[in-house]
Amino acid sequence: MRKQFVKTVENILENNKDVILLLGDIGIFNFRKSFKDFPDRVYNIGILEQSTIGMAAGLATCNLIPIVHTIAPFLIERSLEQLKLDFCYQKLGGNFVSVGASYDYAALGCSHHCPGDIGELMNLPEMEIIIPGTAKEFDILFNQSYDNGHPTYYRLSENSNNFDFPVKFGKAKIIKKGKKATIIAVGPLLDKVIEACKNLDVTILYYTTIYPFDKNTLKNNCESGKIFLCEPYYEGQLVAEIIKTLKPKPITIDFIGVPCKFLRKYGTAKEHDKSINLTIKNIETRIKKLIYG
Repeated sequence: MRKQFVKTVENILENNKDVILLLGDIGIFNFRKSFKDFPDRVYNIGILEQSTIGMAAGLATCNLIPIVHTIAPFLIERSLEQLKLDFCYQKLGGNFVSVGASYDYAALGCSHHCPGDIGELMNLPEMEIIIPGTAKEFDILFNQSYDNGHPTYYRLSENSNNFDFPVKFGKAKIIKKGKKATIIAVGPLLDKVIEACKNLDVTILYYTTIYPFDKNTLKNNCESGKIFLCEPYYEGQLVAEIIKTLKPKPITIDFIGVPCKFLRKYGTAKEHDKSINLTIKNIETRIKKLIYG
């Protein structure tokens, strides 16, 4: 996804003179061509994330379109107040593209983990949230939304699904129709969900836009009243949206994702997946329990 991010932004810089790219000492080498071609519109601000968000807001007030890129915990958790006040409160448009969440940089420890980014941003009114499952899906979603005048977060992953889908900003994609339950798969967890459900009579809904949340697709594909939510960040973040969407319909809901605890051991992202039981087998087991009790 990071390689596609570079290609996508290079193309936009070429075709839209209002776009400004601000980097937080990340991706400098990959954007070397852009530094050369657009020296007045591409800047490495360095490890000054809060100031970078403030600068981006200033650019947005001048009718420019800022793109800010760095590692998730520095972009979101370190700069949360600036995102809240400078962008969301002021209703300014900007694009915030992260790498490293939830624990893609597993070997670097807690300082570089960020499974809490989505929960934090969902509490900021006006913030849009996009979680693509593949590089191509990022390209599609970014081009659809980067100049829409809203603050928008794009969560890139080191893991990608095996297949691209014709995604659309703000819309969920129906992957499979079934009767026993509705499974919601977010971004790069779709592959695991598809494999876990290959022998199950369930509906699979694929969400790449978290906010605005696509209520209509869920309403029209939840006949069973049983819902299983699969999220690649702290688990359960979309539960309130699901309940609000379906009320007063009685529902049974279960969810899986990253448990809200510190991952204190070092290793790879796949090893973390295994240690927290975010596996195909466990997803299948939990869905069967939801369906059959």
